[in-house]
Amino acid sequence: MGKNIGFVSTRFEGTDGVTMESGKWATVLKSAGHRCFWFAGDLDRDPAKSHLVPEAFFHHEKNRWIDKQIFGKKGRTSSVTEAIQTLKGLLKVQLEVFIERFSIDLLIAENVLTIPMHVPLGIALTELIAERQIPTIAHHHDFYWERTRFSVNAVGDYLRMAFPPNLPNMEHVVINSAAQEELALRTGISSTIIPNVLDFENPPRENGRTRDEMRRLIGIDPEDIMILQPTRVVQRKGIEHAIELVRELKDPRCRLVISHEAGDEGFEYAEWLKEEASSHGVDLRFVQTKIADPFNEEMNGEDRHSLWDIYPHADFITYPSLYEGFGNAFLEAVYFKKPILINRYTIFVRDIEPKGFDLIAMDGFLTRRTVERVREVFDKSERRREMVEQNYQIALRHYSYANLRRWLNNLLTNFFGVDLSANR
Repeated sequence: MGKNIGFVSTRFEGTDGVTMESGKWATVLKSAGHRCFWFAGDLDRDPAKSHLVPEAFFHHEKNRWIDKQIFGKKGRTSSVTEAIQTLKGLLKVQLEVFIERFSIDLLIAENVLTIPMHVPLGIALTELIAERQIPTIAHHHDFYWERTRFSVNAVGDYLRMAFPPNLPNMEHVVINSAAQEELALRTGISSTIIPNVLDFENPPRENGRTRDEMRRLIGIDPEDIMILQPTRVVQRKGIEHAIELVRELKDPRCRLVISHEAGDEGFEYAEWLKEEASSHGVDLRFVQTKIADPFNEEMNGEDRHSLWDIYPHADFITYPSLYEGFGNAFLEAVYFKKPILINRYTIFVRDIEPKGFDLIAMDGFLTRRTVERVREVFDKSERRREMVEQNYQIALRHYSYANLRRWLNNLLTNFFGVDLSANR
């Protein structure tokens, strides 16, 4: 018999990695006969299956005030502690309502017990799980110790308690081997590695949107070379390297298109990128329409554009990130059979590169040889075809939904003692 599974986070909306990966998990779980429900402070899921609590959003004014008092400082006042506890109490009640409303059998905490973007929500969820002993999968994307901005804080007691908690009714999932080792070293918690995945058994379908239509939407001409940077505008994405590549290609047809919006970590970086591109004569475009999560099947209507509408019409993908927990954009480029320039960030070198992908790689800086290899991909269609086909087959073996289905079924079997996949 299928289970009622409740996803919990601060946000399930848009195209950030946590939102998109949770959509993939939900797709696989629903295919096995389970029912999925959503709790967050910012939601674009089906309202009939969701519990929206604005105070749970990390940008809510109450949480933003708390953040200013606890990060970058070593001590907190009793009034700050009281504010944390008050908001925690409100959120704990709402989590109870969510569990009762949808008769939740299992919780999946999506990064909300990992990175302290919303400390009161993490505490509330931890207390609730401990009290109810409800089976929980804590899906960890990036830990607080991986981010400089959280290194000085006034909430060490809360971080040790809830980010993440060590509870007997909880299974922990990380997305790379370095995180698995560091989690064990710091907390003694064992975990399962489940990397990001895509549905490689089923290649992308034609979405009906023509090349001319999408390029018109973006503001470029049909004959332009579209170089796509399919990431959010945050500094660790290394987008300045993509600007440098376009400058060095010296091809007036090249347009650098950024698919996501700025805002999660401020707008200063986006403004600097615009100035950098302008000073180097690089045509930089931001997609001006709201881009939807392609894995949110419930809300993707004909009037919404997703990443899946943009990828097919790109000529080349840039992914020069300085740091990634895994790398969704890498998998997406492989899925749509696009050549890609990738910076050899640590997790790529450790977990992905040994699989044997055929990529154009840089090591923190762009060389003349790297630029020449990009030109070669543009000029030689046979080289491009061999590259993308080989990459697709490797990803099919290692990062497919079939793998995710097996990993999730193992976790559910640990909780419920039966092979739930047999109920499909």
